[in-house]
Amino acid sequence: MEKHDKKPAVTNAGDKRVIARITEEADGIYQRILKSQKPEISFPVRALSNVKYDERLGYFEIGRQKKHRTMSVGTIKTFAQTMRLMALSKELVETDDFATKRDAYYQSKNWEEARFDAQEESDAVMDDIEALFSTSGVSREELRYYPDEHGGQVAGQLIVIDRDWETKKTIRIDCTAFGSGAYSIPSSVEHFGFETKAKFILAIETGGMFQRLAAHNFWKKANCILVSMGGVPTRSCRRFIRRLSDEKKIPVYVFVDCDPYGIANIYRTLKVGSGNAAHVSRFFSVPKAHFLGVTPNDIEDFKLPTHPLKEIDIKRAKDALKNDPFFKRHKPWQKAIDKLMGMGVRAEQQALAKWGLNYVLDEYLPRKLREPGKFLP
Repeated sequence: MEKHDKKPAVTNAGDKRVIARITEEADGIYQRILKSQKPEISFPVRALSNVKYDERLGYFEIGRQKKHRTMSVGTIKTFAQTMRLMALSKELVETDDFATKRDAYYQSKNWEEARFDAQEESDAVMDDIEALFSTSGVSREELRYYPDEHGGQVAGQLIVIDRDWETKKTIRIDCTAFGSGAYSIPSSVEHFGFETKAKFILAIETGGMFQRLAAHNFWKKANCILVSMGGVPTRSCRRFIRRLSDEKKIPVYVFVDCDPYGIANIYRTLKVGSGNAAHVSRFFSVPKAHFLGVTPNDIEDFKLPTHPLKEIDIKRAKDALKNDPFFKRHKPWQKAIDKLMGMGVRAEQQALAKWGLNYVLDEYLPRKLREPGKFLP
């Protein structure tokens, strides 16, 4: 990482909190050493088995199970790598900079015996660090580690208030003014402000469906904001939707394929989080999200073309019913998944094109949006 001659003063309250928390953790290790005790760090266990779901809270919470990393002959390298990544994070916050996960991996090549041999190693340690600090309300992005991933696209009735990274001057981005394109969500959205009079956010699974709705200005007709998730939404996409929904107090409707993947992976991850990332659900889940479609009932009501469920679809559906706290809590979802498996088919959102290329925006969505109270939870 480029060294700065002088560190800018840290004035942001959030940055001060992050630095204080890193310092506190490091000091705890130092005090153990002074007492001739083995240095130790404890991390939450990141697994569905250590997750609970409280409907009142609205998202997955990490449980109390912990794993402990004690410095020993066998763990000294991983322990050192953990401390180096924490130190790098502190430096990034102090210098108002950031590193991608790939940057952090290559930065370690200067750490001699503590260097990472593969990015999978640095990613795993970084995930542990995030889990550790998430218990204090600190996310990986606040630690200044950004993902190397596309954040999703936005079109519609929204002005995003951003800032120039170098000058810190305010930039106003009008999401209605991208012509045939769309606004791309960056890796970090914590500093954003929003202006909108939209009635809801429509989160869309596929890029093709997003392009159709955006190109035909469905956002103007429905007075909404369109967000393309591009499959399972990235962290920044989920955080963007969460912050926008919370700050402007508008609902989120989710439009995905009718298959176990769209339901149990894409939708569930957006709404309540996932098992291995439950420690950050408080930041990235969207409890206000509701499932607009495509539903098993839609397959019948709109006489949609279908494909047979694959073996992996059936396995995913059974696993959701048996092990997933979210689906186990909601009987309407249990009924819907049971019906889908009974039908033995799946349907894509583009299947609506059977009735015409623009049937989805002329008929399907207006009909569904007239009764949002009937959306699946």
